[in-house]
Amino acid sequence: MGKPFDVRNRRVVVVGAARSGIAAAQLLAARGARVTLTDLRPTIDAAPALQAAGVEIETGGHQAGTLARAELVVVSPGVPVEQTVFDPVRDRGIEIIGELELASRWLRGRVIAITGTKGKSTTTTLVGRMLEAAGKTVLVGGNIGVPLTSQVDQSTADTLHVVETSSFQLETTSTFRPWIAVWLNLADDHLDRHPSIEAYVDAKARIFANQTADDWAVINADDPLVVRRSLDASSRTVPFALSGRIADGFVVDGNWIVKRTTTGVEKLFLRTAVELTGLHMLNNVLAATAVASLAGCDPPAMQRALRGFRGLPHVMEPVATVGGVRFVNDSKATNVEAARRSIESFEGGVVAIIGGRFKGGDFNELRDALTSRGRAVVAIGEAAPLVRDALRDVVPIVAAGSMSEAVTRAYAAAAPDGVVLLAPACSSFDWFTDYAERGERFKSAVRQLEEEQRG
Repeated sequence: MGKPFDVRNRRVVVVGAARSGIAAAQLLAARGARVTLTDLRPTIDAAPALQAAGVEIETGGHQAGTLARAELVVVSPGVPVEQTVFDPVRDRGIEIIGELELASRWLRGRVIAITGTKGKSTTTTLVGRMLEAAGKTVLVGGNIGVPLTSQVDQSTADTLHVVETSSFQLETTSTFRPWIAVWLNLADDHLDRHPSIEAYVDAKARIFANQTADDWAVINADDPLVVRRSLDASSRTVPFALSGRIADGFVVDGNWIVKRTTTGVEKLFLRTAVELTGLHMLNNVLAATAVASLAGCDPPAMQRALRGFRGLPHVMEPVATVGGVRFVNDSKATNVEAARRSIESFEGGVVAIIGGRFKGGDFNELRDALTSRGRAVVAIGEAAPLVRDALRDVVPIVAAGSMSEAVTRAYAAAAPDGVVLLAPACSSFDWFTDYAERGERFKSAVRQLEEEQRG
């Protein structure tokens, strides 16, 4: 057993004052550290509460002198650790960790960590619901919205922490060890932030880095790269596969979700228990079912968790039907692979709203899905020219200068019986603060259109 992690009287610099950075600073101060929180912005809304907790605040940049005096540096997920400002810290051998790593050093309960390019939030939520339905003590957090550091004081030996983990969080881990680690899928993403696709994959693979033979790796057997990168894991592997092409693991078998083993097939629940739209959502259900089974949930608890669960806001979210045209909000489809899966969730008549701030990938990967299912594309944001160049010989491309205009033009192209799908394949940071604001603006524009049509 190693020495307990102790920060008392240590000079700790927290870099980045977003939600996780604020939570980390508060936890460190409560544990006796001498904390300085730095941020590029000129002001921090939470400054009064932080200062009351004993946290010093520096705004307008990360000062070299402050970092030079640090005995530990904690970076927020949005802060690239490759920045030269951290070179003197590294040169002195000072540890640079992330908020996820920090929290994990104090947790008393076991961790179930979920990563992947797409589906993390839905799967994390489903796992939490299934465990709660089975009577487990559960805390859901991480990248899904509740920083893990804010849950440390609630952690007990009986707690199961269900944690959504991004590549940004995983790249700054060193001792983080999940009891169950889930890797859902992999596609090009965040290439505006990671230096290469290899660096992105390496960050994701860190979810297995510290596991032992007492732990579990739940992997998507339909994703060759995920399978290959899991071979190095020391943990026991449990596969799931939407294709059904595995003899041992969790699959869809006819009308049933089942667990196959070398000795037979265990029927868990009917496929009709799943109220989510799209095959990729069914894939998330398989992953969540595998985790729940490992954690001791019985099939009735799984079914109770699925009942009434139609997804998260901005994830394949039905908005309205106007004049025979359905509107679906998948604003969280922030990469090309996610957008492709969204489009493939429908039989045809899709008018996809695509664009935003490009963050890597290839829009040409949408061509097959749009050829068979698309009616038109409305291109928005900074990436609109890239969208047009990649797809103009597949479906008609219409440009829009605002979300309201995009909804109006998409409605005209989808009439009388199509689907208007917000599946941007890009980040939102050209027009909006985040994907949630983008989704809310889409829904607001749809409601306005609905009122106009009713009038």
